[in-house]
Order: sequence, then structure tokens, then C-alpha cells
Amino acid sequence: MEHYTPDNFQNCTIGMLLGRTALVKDRILDTHLQAFGVTAAQFKVLIIVAQYGVDTPADLCRYLGLDSGSMTRMLDRLEQKDLIARRRCPDDRRQVRLELSDEGRRLADQLPQIGAKAMNELVGVLEPAELATLEALLTKVLLAAGDTLIALRVGAK
Repeated sequence: MEHYTPDNFQNCTIGMLLGRTALVKDRILDTHLQAFGVTAAQFKVLIIVAQYGVDTPADLCRYLGLDSGSMTRMLDRLEQKDLIARRRCPDDRRQVRLELSDEGRRLADQLPQIGAKAMNELVGVLEPAELATLEALLTKVLLAAGDTLIALRVGAK
């Protein structure tokens, strides 16, 4: 279904709203994570490794929409903070596998509480039914666009 035309596109705010929401979400997350010494971007890597079992830099790049250079720098920082370890795959030494360090697992255990506080700050203004509708609508849009992380998440439910 086409909702926009060149004539009404000037009134299209969905892209700006989605983008601004993502920026504000990351800013709120950064505030909640400051005491733990990690950023919202690093939080996303740790959550994906911990909750989804993603264990390769290439898969992380796909899920987070980052290029390999950015991911390498991110993993370098997480490794320097002793939150993640990179190990060569025993079957194919060219491949790198990621795992949380002991410190990374301790932090990962706290991430749901930290994330819940941050998301409540972001969407606390919504009624439960409104939040459920928002989640359903965004999920529908992402699935239709072929988002693989959402497809995995929905398939796991």
C-alpha cells in the first residue's frame, strides 16, 4: 500500500520520528550505562551475544548494520574492558568466535534490569495497550522489510 506521493511527502515524518526515537533511546541508555563504563552501542553488542547467542563478528555486523571496521573497533574496546573475548575457531583458524568474559557475563546478567529502566523511561508515557500496538506495528514493518533479527526474535516466541 502506498501512503506517500511526491505531493504529500513533505508531510511524511515517519523517518524522522523513527530516527529521533532511536537517538533518544541511545541517549537514555547511555545515561543508565554510564556507571558500568559501557555505551549504548556496546550494550547492543553484549545483549546480542548474551541473549541471541551470536558469536561471530560478521553476524554482529549484519544485526547491527555496522561495517567490519567499526565492529573491529567496537570489539577491541569491549576486549580492552575485559567484557568479551575473541577466540579462533578450532575447526577453521580463519574464523573468530566471540564469547563473554566472566566480567562480561556478570554485566550481561544486569543488562535486562538496566535496559528495562531505560526503556521504561522512554515509553513510560504510553498505556500498556498503546505499547503493545507500537511493538506490533514496528514488528510488522520490520518483518515486511526482511529484518533478520526481528524474524529470529519473533520465531523464538
